[in-house]
Amino acid sequence: MNPAAGDPTRTPATLAQARHALRQGSAVVLPNPAPLTHVVAATTATAVNRAKHRPADQPVALWAHHHDTLDTLTGLWDLAPQHRAMALRLLAEEHLTVLLPVRAHATLPSWLGPAVKDGWMLLFGARWQPLHPLLDDHPVLYVSSANLTGCPPAADTGEALAMFPPSVSVLHLTDPEHPHPQTGTLVRRATTTVRVTPDGQLQLHRHGAQDHARGRTDDYLRHLHTRAACSPSR
Repeated sequence: MNPAAGDPTRTPATLAQARHALRQGSAVVLPNPAPLTHVVAATTATAVNRAKHRPADQPVALWAHHHDTLDTLTGLWDLAPQHRAMALRLLAEEHLTVLLPVRAHATLPSWLGPAVKDGWMLLFGARWQPLHPLLDDHPVLYVSSANLTGCPPAADTGEALAMFPPSVSVLHLTDPEHPHPQTGTLVRRATTTVRVTPDGQLQLHRHGAQDHARGRTDDYLRHLHTRAACSPSR
């Protein structure tokens, strides 16, 4: 076995152990509900990148799950109020990863820096109920797909334990499986990434779990725009 690799036979972390690891500044691998894969999260972007074996200063997504964080972020988006509401729904209800334009000349908090590149901020907004105790500890978290560079993201606890070394805790939580309608097996993918332009248009930045079975990209984006526009605001 590669000495930098994980050990699939080791015991996964409990929620209490994962919370402790985050408080100590370590990266942890966390599950998501189907059809999403696992993610790696930490209180610093450096810890996320080191867990993934990539440059420490590489941009990462900010996990925009906390209302205080979101209240700060919405004032920094170069979006009209109705488009800001749509962006919130894409994050909280569609569980997408979203690229949002940064308002020109805005003063950004230092903790947002790792998630901003070329005038766009990268946010992840899923808030799975079993993770609430852990997420509520940390209004600011950084997050990325649970994979090492060049590898697909971990789809289950076993894959995560085999991929990441013991220094990276892997949390296991039970998620009822949602079989794929054609194969009857669970298919997991990283999140779809969507860009919201300043005029409120949606662009597909990266294919992923949410758009996989939706047919043509234009059809998916129209479907997404309609859902986000019609959903009640938070």
